[in-house]
Amino acid sequence: MYNNYKGSIGNNFKHVQITTKYRYDMMRKEKIEVFCKVAIEEACKKHKIEIVILKVVVNHVHMIVDCPRTMSDVQLLQIIKGLSAYHLFRICPDLRKRYPNGHFWNGGYFCCSVGAEFEQVFSYIENQQMHHA
Repeated sequence: MYNNYKGSIGNNFKHVQITTKYRYDMMRKEKIEVFCKVAIEEACKKHKIEIVILKVVVNHVHMIVDCPRTMSDVQLLQIIKGLSAYHLFRICPDLRKRYPNGHFWNGGYFCCSVGAEFEQVFSYIENQQMHHA
């Protein structure tokens, strides 16, 4: 259950929510939704951030990640948003028509630690499709 780090043992679960710039419904098309998911997964894999659950909705993404304990929330979001946008614009260059400056994600984000309420947050994210239907 717990991860082993050089000097410590434990988890660093974070509930993260990021939205598209201007809240455009960019993930309406299944193709963009899949590309977005793959881009986020690749960004996380490169930096040893484990994705527990990832749900992509039409204009935002919810996820629970287990990031290294030495990583701050700001660093975590810079990696997820910056690298995933980089991958997205490489995979789907047509996104530049909507976002000519290369900013796919909104500047803000939601990020909080998940501890005792892990199951409740997991269930909330799992049911995002029903919530936004």
